[in-house]
Amino acid sequence: MRSMKYFLGIALTAAVFAGCKKESYNDTSFASNIGAPAKLSVLFNITQDNTGLVTIIPSGEGAASYDVYFGDGTTKPTNVPAGKSVQHTYAEGVYTVKITAKGLGGQTTDMTQQLTVSFRAPENLKTTLSTSGLVLSVGASANYETMFHVYFGDSLTVTPLHYATFLEGQTITHTYAGAGTYNVRVVALSGGKATTETTQAVKVGKQIDLPVTFDDPNYDLTTSDFGGNVSSIAADPTNAANKVLKAVKGTGSEVWAGTTIGTALGFATKIPLTATSTKMSMRVYSPAAGLDIKLKLEDHNDGTHSVETDVLTTVANAWETLTFDFSKQAAGTPAFNAAWTYDKASVFFDFGVAGNGKTYYADDLKFIPALSQINLPVTFDDPTVDYTVTDFGNNQTVNSVDPANASNKVKLTTKPAGAETWAGTTVGTAQGFAAKVPITPSNSKMTLRVYSPAAGLDVKLKLEDHNDGTHSIETDVLTTVANGWETLTFDFNNLAAGTPAYNAAYTYDKASVFFDFGVAGNGKKFYWDDLQMAAASNVLGLPLNFESTTINYAAAITDFNGGAWTIVNNPSATGINTSAKVGKMVKSNGEVYGGSYLTLPSPIDFSGSKTFKMKVYSPRVGAKVLLKVENLTDGTVFYQQEVASTAANAWETLTFDYTGINTAKSYQKVVLIFDNGTKGDGSANYTWYFDDITLN
Repeated sequence: MRSMKYFLGIALTAAVFAGCKKESYNDTSFASNIGAPAKLSVLFNITQDNTGLVTIIPSGEGAASYDVYFGDGTTKPTNVPAGKSVQHTYAEGVYTVKITAKGLGGQTTDMTQQLTVSFRAPENLKTTLSTSGLVLSVGASANYETMFHVYFGDSLTVTPLHYATFLEGQTITHTYAGAGTYNVRVVALSGGKATTETTQAVKVGKQIDLPVTFDDPNYDLTTSDFGGNVSSIAADPTNAANKVLKAVKGTGSEVWAGTTIGTALGFATKIPLTATSTKMSMRVYSPAAGLDIKLKLEDHNDGTHSVETDVLTTVANAWETLTFDFSKQAAGTPAFNAAWTYDKASVFFDFGVAGNGKTYYADDLKFIPALSQINLPVTFDDPTVDYTVTDFGNNQTVNSVDPANASNKVKLTTKPAGAETWAGTTVGTAQGFAAKVPITPSNSKMTLRVYSPAAGLDVKLKLEDHNDGTHSIETDVLTTVANGWETLTFDFNNLAAGTPAYNAAYTYDKASVFFDFGVAGNGKKFYWDDLQMAAASNVLGLPLNFESTTINYAAAITDFNGGAWTIVNNPSATGINTSAKVGKMVKSNGEVYGGSYLTLPSPIDFSGSKTFKMKVYSPRVGAKVLLKVENLTDGTVFYQQEVASTAANAWETLTFDYTGINTAKSYQKVVLIFDNGTKGDGSANYTWYFDDITLN
């Protein structure tokens, strides 16, 4: 005997017509134009008490009512209005129920549906459970069943009875609040009191992906051990609130014992390694220094497509971040292949050594995107820039925080005992800056903020061609304060005695700074930050930093269609922008493209760089910032780029890629439009601050 079928339908929506004045309508010809009822279905709901009481619920499109023929010898049908139901008591058996739907125009449509009335307990119950992330899909079939109840194992998520009902042929879905293993119970019911049920444990969770933190309850943090490793998700040994991977390489484990992070399916997305972005990092808590940690990547569909590399731990019983560079493969292993998919990662603790019971912790496995080459202005705050520096003469430079403002990142250089008199630090690597330093006879100054231990110390700044160190210029400035920040200005029209003169034919794209020049190292420490070109004191041009007391910025600014650009005090002189003065833009209720432009005295020179950067303080995340350059007299000659803010009420640096600009054209106007496409209202929500518009 087959199970009873339930078909859900769509109820007819009646139209109500009303007039503005009282009139009589006797013409009903419109009804004859209405089609016959369609898409008929019927739902049977059998009371589970051995009485045979069945509720019959017909539905369809375009039906005003239904005649229900019960199929058990009852000769007269029962008329049921649309949206209503009828009850009828049956003996056990199989019946053919006929439904005649009646339309408003008198048309009719028939359908029949088999009804099985049984008081036997359902038999041969089969369930189908499948998961996708946090979503569970459930289907079931059985003989003699009327319907199914499913209990999802997280009780309170389905109220008030903590179960959901579905019919054979249907699939019901459920979304869990978090990843985990749940006991899913499916109960099959018939017209009788007896039921049949089954319970199955189901694991749900989003497929693991980078970065892996082991803290997100939405992810399936299953790990796969091999070679005798035993791993689990455990508390951080230094912070019980943080969840980490714990791996024990037990006695007798293989030398190659390890743990796959996630299941055999690997990560949800491909690891974005490229020929220039080859690094990943992972925090490790190891029982000893000098242990080999191997990280292996592979294609979860083809284990022969793999790459691996090794790093030694440097501390014991403390967290450290290990960086794995896949351009440096482990000896005898395949080289990185950009054409392959790498979407699965395995870690081997103390690789090459048999298990001895040691315990390891790991956390924060992530991909390290390639950093951009350092360029002016140098702030040490942009996370996308490689701020590596190169010491020489025994200097020692490390990353640090501003001693006067912990939110500001700076460099700290120590000139230790034994350092040479000429010990110094190159700003960046041996490759220098991404673009040449725009030194000219009329724009000859650079500035550097310095926090020195004493006044009267010689600080030398040297520029050179990174391809030819003989092409160089240098100049010196003495500190004037102790244990406090000051801005030193280096004028390359005032060169150090006995050094080469400025040569316009040379490229200067590398800078080195020498603290306490001419004096042997004695342990003095210097903080430094914000190496940049100094804006000409009386000439408007790039970079725009609004600090000049002699330039009439207002005379160069033109507002249009609701934009208002003014120069104001910095409302938040913290973080990456401690400037005193900044630009302010208020967008009022004008046009959606309201903004302002500033006219420069000469065209912009794109020969050195085609990348603009601007510091922005936005009232909200996702606000659009449009930076446009335009010809002085022809508005049809322009180039623009738009970037969305990623921070609210905090300074951030936005980058505008101008590589597509036609440099054969002349551009002399700098145009700013915030939230292009949306009218402003002049409120704080439509007020932006900006500073340091630079062509890097």
